[in-house]
Amino acid sequence: MAKTICKLLGIVFVLVGIAGFVPSMQNLMGTHLSMVHNIVHIVSGLIALYFGFAGSLSAARGFALVFGAVYLLLGIAGFILGKEGASSMANMTNTDSHLWAVLPGQLELGTADHGVHIALGIIFLLGALATRINGARATD
Repeated sequence: MAKTICKLLGIVFVLVGIAGFVPSMQNLMGTHLSMVHNIVHIVSGLIALYFGFAGSLSAARGFALVFGAVYLLLGIAGFILGKEGASSMANMTNTDSHLWAVLPGQLELGTADHGVHIALGIIFLLGALATRINGARATD
């Protein structure tokens, strides 16, 4: 399951990263897509694709476990650290109740970003936990 999750979400990450460079897509589903955010998505997607297609099942499971935990914690941290305010990034002036300016003007995460990060974290974790290396589910 981990390899499948890495493949599917790797493709999603790369596509969202590319789409984020299109000006009309920078506020996709209420998210705050900037050049830095897009590059993070593309790099993350390429790494996930590597583990999904070329990595061992054990490596894909480890990646999904770590990546899932990081994304889940990132989403939770965003809700805790985010404050009400307007983004300082171009084309994103809406007020957000949980805006977290990680790098002001370059990488800002809002409520929608936090929700997406939590959902991605859970999906990666479920994929990792549903993968058994030694046992009945030794293959993906």
